[in-house]
Amino acid sequence: MCLYICIGANSQTFANTCALVTCVKNFPESRGVVLGLLKGFVGLSGAIITQLYYAVYGNDSKALILFIGWLPAAISFAFLRTIRIMKVIQLPKELIVFYNFLFISLGLAGFLMIIIVVEQHFQFSRAAYSGSAAAVLVLLFLPLAIVIKEEYDIWMRKKLQAMNGSSSQLKIVTEQPIGGDMVAQPSPSSCSINDAAITTEVEAPKALPTSQTQQEQVSCFKTVFRPPTRGDDFTILQALFSIDMFILFFSTICGIGGTLTAIDNLGQIGTSLGYPTKSISTFVSLVSIWNYLGRVSAGFISEIFLTKYKFPRPFFLTLILLFSCIGHLLIAFDVPNGLYIASVIIGFSFGAQWPLIFAIISEIFGLKYYSTLYNFGSVASPIGLYLLNVRVTGHLYDKEAERQLAAAGIVRKAGEELNCSGVDCFKLAFIIITLVAVFGALVSVILVVRTRKFYRSDVYKKFKEEARAAEMEMALGGGGKGVVMVAPDIG
Repeated sequence: MCLYICIGANSQTFANTCALVTCVKNFPESRGVVLGLLKGFVGLSGAIITQLYYAVYGNDSKALILFIGWLPAAISFAFLRTIRIMKVIQLPKELIVFYNFLFISLGLAGFLMIIIVVEQHFQFSRAAYSGSAAAVLVLLFLPLAIVIKEEYDIWMRKKLQAMNGSSSQLKIVTEQPIGGDMVAQPSPSSCSINDAAITTEVEAPKALPTSQTQQEQVSCFKTVFRPPTRGDDFTILQALFSIDMFILFFSTICGIGGTLTAIDNLGQIGTSLGYPTKSISTFVSLVSIWNYLGRVSAGFISEIFLTKYKFPRPFFLTLILLFSCIGHLLIAFDVPNGLYIASVIIGFSFGAQWPLIFAIISEIFGLKYYSTLYNFGSVASPIGLYLLNVRVTGHLYDKEAERQLAAAGIVRKAGEELNCSGVDCFKLAFIIITLVAVFGALVSVILVVRTRKFYRSDVYKKFKEEARAAEMEMALGGGGKGVVMVAPDIG
């Protein structure tokens, strides 16, 4: 069983890495938006699979294991060829397309939340589950319609450019004799060709300097403590042994560990505080939906503030860590009906941390080894969960339960599960988690200070230059004559 769990848990990591890292490399100038969207859909995946399972198999627990086994594998094989690195030229409408994806995902999240609440109050038939699953599939594949429309618009735009270029009476290049030599000059009324395009077409690629070639041959172990400038491509060892990575990793342990501890113990917390069973189910639903909202909100909002106002992304991480403390304190002191608010805050905080962490890693350490560094950042989650859930919360919960049994004069039987009731079951544990989250926020401030100069600069400058070079290369290669055609602003 441990082997099965190991394979199943790691299969999720493979799927996440392939899809997420590939999309970040394809859209490096919108990485916060991409991370928010993809991690948001991951947050909804459990609710989506649940609806599909009820529609296909009903309420058969054995079939659930089979369903979880074949569905992800079938989807991976079906869409395998779509996961690839491409030369993507940023279009003016790129963000609009991503916002359309966001609106569809919000509709999907809202629909799932309504369905979950309705299913808890009414008995659904197999046909009703089939109807809800069909609606989920429509909303899930609706972004494809937007993609098809955008691809069609781009194809029509290129076709229009080609027609205008072939029917135009203007010659791109005219030849005029000067001093007996033929010199190519652009026609006054032709499309302008910038100097970069001419340079790209004419100049031969320069040979790398000898020192640079020798530097590339130096062992990575010798350059561990000589990292490049932030934003350039770090080697794996340079990134892992950097102070920035240590600070980010430690802050992640403090933040993710605490919020994940609250989510994993939500059922026991509700029971110990005397909430009814239906309320506990509502808490789980609230955590799932707000987990999604935290992911997409952190991705989109941090990207907007970064590009428009040069607002450092690590500062958002600091704010989220402090915000999560409110939820922890509501649990610790059992504020009346506070668990409803706490489930919202903790779900949002847990979701918001992931796109921020992964975006910061990609920005500071580059994208060359992002696959490895992305998964290294994920390791902070089980470490934080083990320390704060098993060693702190579990230990204190068992200690309080044994104290209550001793006070009641009840002798615990061998193998009997411990049950604790009252505010003291989780009070001290969540006070400790709150202090840990505050300390993690203070540590993350160090990263904010260390990277403030980097985030004040143009973080995406390198990718903008690469995008322009790719656009020029495609134009030169596609036109056959080295003419750069600038797409007209249609719509």
